[in-house]
Amino acid sequence: MTTETARTMPIDEAPPKTNELRRFLKVFLGRKIVMFFGFILVAMVFVAIFADFIAPYDPYNQDLRNALQQPSAAHWLGTDNLGRDVLSRVIYGTRVSLLVGMVSVTIAVVAGVLLGIISGYFGGLIDTVISRIIDALLAFPGIILALSIGAVLGAGMWTVIVALAIALTPTFARLMRGQVLTVKEADYIKASEVIGASNFRIMLKHVLPNCLSPIIVLVTLNLGVAILAEASLSFLGIGITPPQAAWGAMVSEGQRYLVNNPILSFAPGGCVLLVVLAFNIVGDALRDALDPRLRGSI
Repeated sequence: MTTETARTMPIDEAPPKTNELRRFLKVFLGRKIVMFFGFILVAMVFVAIFADFIAPYDPYNQDLRNALQQPSAAHWLGTDNLGRDVLSRVIYGTRVSLLVGMVSVTIAVVAGVLLGIISGYFGGLIDTVISRIIDALLAFPGIILALSIGAVLGAGMWTVIVALAIALTPTFARLMRGQVLTVKEADYIKASEVIGASNFRIMLKHVLPNCLSPIIVLVTLNLGVAILAEASLSFLGIGITPPQAAWGAMVSEGQRYLVNNPILSFAPGGCVLLVVLAFNIVGDALRDALDPRLRGSI
């Protein structure tokens, strides 16, 4: 092998640089099923925002003379036992479910990330105390913990939000702590400590940004978990209180009419299934797109 050949080989064999945004979009949108369910999520958000204009009827207006009607041109999904339009209540239920899911997950992210970064960065007694609290919360299944909190606080939207936020916080805290334990040993963190940067600046400017990728993926997945948990709590009578439209409560009310009018339960139940499946598929695609092991290889 000549000297000239040896000098040119590293240049020839170097992998081409890949635009990060292009790589992300290529992986994230590389499957048609992801685009389909992503469109469903966008449509759900649109329906939740503009429910007042999309719903054909007032979801709380009762008309007992037209109760339990089958689907027709006037009422596409029929009416419930109080004569309320099922389609309108499903549309308004979209707003309630997305609101509960997003607010509860947001609170859980803030609390979990804060606890995780403090625990992982400082270690010692602080890490021990926070970790034991997180372990105690993780000892209970999430839905059981939320159900217990809801039973203590009583039914209502904010009760559901608080219960779900407490139930979801340990997963974010545990994941963030693990990420921080890895990142804080990096050379750039040690260099920041050497030049005298404060702990707050290091955590905010260097540790947190490098730990966000798995947190973003977990947020997407837990949105579906939160919506499903809200529907479960509402189904059991501990979640959203009547007459407010909620998918879980609608499934509970419609189960008495499964033989003669199954659409009363199937319509809101199908919405729960669709939105949870959409969040899981989009979250899975987001995980693949943010995986650093794929960088430069696609």
